[in-house]
Amino acid sequence: MRTLTNGDYIVFIVYFLIVSCYGYWVYKRKHNADATSKDYFLAEGSLTWWAIGASLIASNISAEQFVAMSGNGFTMGLAISTYEWMAAATLIIVAVFFIPVYLKNKIFTMPQFLHQRYNGTVAMIMAVFWLLLYVIVNLTSIIYLGAVAINGISGINFNLCLVLLALFAVIITLGGMKVIGYTDVIQVFFLILGGLVTTYIAVTKVAEHYHQEGITNGLTILYQQANDHFHMILKKDNPSYGDLPGLTVLIGGMWIVNLNYWGCNQYITQRALGADLKTARGGILFAAFLKLLMPIIVVLPGIAAYVLYKQNVFDSINTASITENHDHAYPVLLNLLPAGFKGLSFAALTAAVVASLAGKANSIATIFTLDIFKKKIRPDATDKQLVNVGKITVVVAMVLGVLLCRFLGIDKKGGFQFIQEYTGFVSPGIFAMFILGFFWKKATSNAALFATIGGFIMSVGLKVLPLYTNLEWLKSTGFSVQVLQKDGITKLYEIPFLDRMGFVFIVCVVGMYIISMIENSKGLRPHGLEVDTKMFRTTNSFAVGALIITGILVALYTIFW
Repeated sequence: MRTLTNGDYIVFIVYFLIVSCYGYWVYKRKHNADATSKDYFLAEGSLTWWAIGASLIASNISAEQFVAMSGNGFTMGLAISTYEWMAAATLIIVAVFFIPVYLKNKIFTMPQFLHQRYNGTVAMIMAVFWLLLYVIVNLTSIIYLGAVAINGISGINFNLCLVLLALFAVIITLGGMKVIGYTDVIQVFFLILGGLVTTYIAVTKVAEHYHQEGITNGLTILYQQANDHFHMILKKDNPSYGDLPGLTVLIGGMWIVNLNYWGCNQYITQRALGADLKTARGGILFAAFLKLLMPIIVVLPGIAAYVLYKQNVFDSINTASITENHDHAYPVLLNLLPAGFKGLSFAALTAAVVASLAGKANSIATIFTLDIFKKKIRPDATDKQLVNVGKITVVVAMVLGVLLCRFLGIDKKGGFQFIQEYTGFVSPGIFAMFILGFFWKKATSNAALFATIGGFIMSVGLKVLPLYTNLEWLKSTGFSVQVLQKDGITKLYEIPFLDRMGFVFIVCVVGMYIISMIENSKGLRPHGLEVDTKMFRTTNSFAVGALIITGILVALYTIFW
């Protein structure tokens, strides 16, 4: 039933008041009239390790996980968890190798890194590109999927859901990174609590349908009734192989997805760039531990919805809704929750969406203000003017997100895959540019431009290869082949996007190496970053935590191979 009871509204209002009041208290307590723009955008030196870790998760976990990843759990099962579990391993790498380089060289934004390492042209191209990517792909997806979920749970008008989510996020964002960081701790609490409650009730509903009780029996039934949904490595005959092509999730493109997202992304690294190294690493390690929990919260409900759907538990309207779009599985599932608990899950979902919107909007404002406005439009702007420009940018970005989100076909592909695939057009080139920029001092700016522009062109070219000959034999090589015909002759073959990313990354690295060596032979000496191997040493406590996470990941992949 797509309505909320009075009890649900009470739970949600309590959540809203806690976040709003705490955010206002943080703003008044920590706000300084003479605060610098870096203090506003980065909360320089103000966030603790637990606030950094919570903010990383709150900014990352949003509607694309609760709604879209749960929808993937419905269709392909536990395999989609690879994005979460591989992220935990990636965060350890980022904490050890990436963050020290940023902090040692006083890097505050990703375009600043590119300007300092390469040149202003590379930095400006990427600043504009990141703004477009964040607004058109990320911000729109978060708003759209969040509105889909809230509309599916509450019955509130879809367009009104869009506006209310954007408005709530704008209020949080205008307080600056300190308010975002500390309110994210509250958001994560509701996110995890509400998510675990939803999972518990969903799994017990499965047990009840089979005339049993308890979470343990429910999990056993899930495993029995949907055994094909509990494999991490998909085989070629799996319909979802094109999205998660076998071992690529362990040794291929999945690493590029995660290393680029967690290590070269303003939206994420911004949380740690205002802290000292020990605090930043502690926060990132905390986020890695939380990442291990995410499939329990966002994937298991999707598998439970799949079993209940197969057993015709849902009414005809909800069944038709899921059949039309699997992203509706999570909202439909929430409608089975009892009063009060539904409100808690509603609050958890809202917390995830609003926290991600706030983090994304803050990153958009940071890049535009510090890397475009200050450098190209008003170099003499005061800190107060920069903060005001940042606030205006937040509002403009959110309005664009609301206006554009309905026209991008997010509902047709599946929200999570929409974000991953279209971000994947640029991830290989960007990651190649960053990784060589970090650790190879000979990499040149022209090589970086090749990786950025050439990588994008190659990705688009390999996305769709219209051919006039029959290439069905490519299926045996690992290609996921989709065939479209026009006038009876034109055929379209598509490579799994994770495989495509791995191939493009290799070409970008090789191309950067060749271009750099040619320019170096002509006497060009690029400006390398300050890197000292001592930077990569970790504390004993961090090493122990990293080993525990690695051991858990090995166990999970061994059990659910």
